[in-house]
Amino acid sequence: MTIKWGAFLVGSFAGAFLAILCAGLIAIVFARPLIKWGIGRFTKRLMADRYPENIWEMVSALTRTSPRIVVENSLRAASGEVIERPFGSPRTYLDFDGLVFSPAQLATLPVSENAPVDMMITIGPQAKRPLILNIPLLAGAMGYGIGVSEKVKIAIAKGTAAVGTATNSGEGPLLPEERACAAHYILQYHSGYWAKEPEILRQADAIEIRLGQGAIGGAATVIPPAYLKGRARELLQVPDGEVLVVPSRHPELVEPKDLKPLVEKLRTITQGIPIGVKMCATGKLEADLEAAVQAGVDFISLDGGQAGAKGGAPILEDDFGLPTIFALSRAVDYLKKRGVKDRITLLSGGGYAAPGQCLKALALGADGVYMGTALLWGMAHDQVTKAIPWEPPTQLAFYSGSLKDEFEVEKAAQSLENFFRSFAEEMKIAIRALGKTSLRDVNADDLVALDKWTSAVTKVRLVTQPDELVR
Repeated sequence: MTIKWGAFLVGSFAGAFLAILCAGLIAIVFARPLIKWGIGRFTKRLMADRYPENIWEMVSALTRTSPRIVVENSLRAASGEVIERPFGSPRTYLDFDGLVFSPAQLATLPVSENAPVDMMITIGPQAKRPLILNIPLLAGAMGYGIGVSEKVKIAIAKGTAAVGTATNSGEGPLLPEERACAAHYILQYHSGYWAKEPEILRQADAIEIRLGQGAIGGAATVIPPAYLKGRARELLQVPDGEVLVVPSRHPELVEPKDLKPLVEKLRTITQGIPIGVKMCATGKLEADLEAAVQAGVDFISLDGGQAGAKGGAPILEDDFGLPTIFALSRAVDYLKKRGVKDRITLLSGGGYAAPGQCLKALALGADGVYMGTALLWGMAHDQVTKAIPWEPPTQLAFYSGSLKDEFEVEKAAQSLENFFRSFAEEMKIAIRALGKTSLRDVNADDLVALDKWTSAVTKVRLVTQPDELVR
């Protein structure tokens, strides 16, 4: 009996193998004719059907209206509500690509490849307790619960601490574990009612009064109960079932002059740490900056239109706010004219994703650069494979994400540390190639503009204009 069963199994496997082999041979033999026949029939229909019956109608329509707009309009049609798009606007603006650095070689000699480069920055140099960072790159504001998960916040805190830079609380509640892991912690003083107790404010190394941000301007943020459950809701002290609203304005700020007493109050409570404002760039940028100067702030965080968010209405992301390079150039120009550029630290955010962009912004006059979306991608690294292709990677990072429990904190923190170190080392190479050894010595004279529009915006010498010859 055993021999018969053995023969039966061997015969079955052999028969199955031969069947598969024959099917493969048939497929090889007939594949080309079948493909040719199928493509031929499709092509004939494509070339003969009138437009209302022709699939090419979609190609023609999507050429006139982009696939993004078609999908977003379908989302609007499905829900009848305001849609929220993560990561900010996909629009293409004038950016830093119109600028190139002028390398040192003979007229200016480069420095040794081993020369140390000073990358440190000081936020609030005239504050009683200024904030000193090892690199000019900072983690952008991402609120716990409001935006990202506990694991993401802790990973950012650890990654930034490893390189000696700062993380930002965003609009969420203070997360004790994040504060414990962060070396330098910037607390956002937002328009909500939470995280404003003196004992919380005193845990910050700097306070940023949030007035607006690039991706959503000064609009309110509304979070439905379904997206805010568990610990974050408890820390925010929001009753179950209630909608969380971050109002569009601070109750203390009825008019611009009210900013000054708020700055003084926060400075007194925190015993002299830097107090600044975060704002989006508006057409009335100079008036906004003047109000901040009059209030005596130590730093200004300025978001350009390319800044991202956990989610924002497309109309706010696409059609509000000045692009980053315009915002930065105008802010630097105004602060210099007011004679406060050396006193008030200027931090720029909005669309920074490469070391060259960051260094160009610093050359134009920014003192530091906030990074958000690029930082998230860097820290997620190969963990995105846990989500794709069936889910978007945001499901790993967002507080309401279905895959947030699979996010690995230590792995993400190491990836973020590597991300920052790589950026900083690449920028050091560039600074040496300019013949310099300190970030503070890099300025607009190290740049050349490739087109008239970029030159006009940044006041950087146009590439067609020769340098002044030494006589």
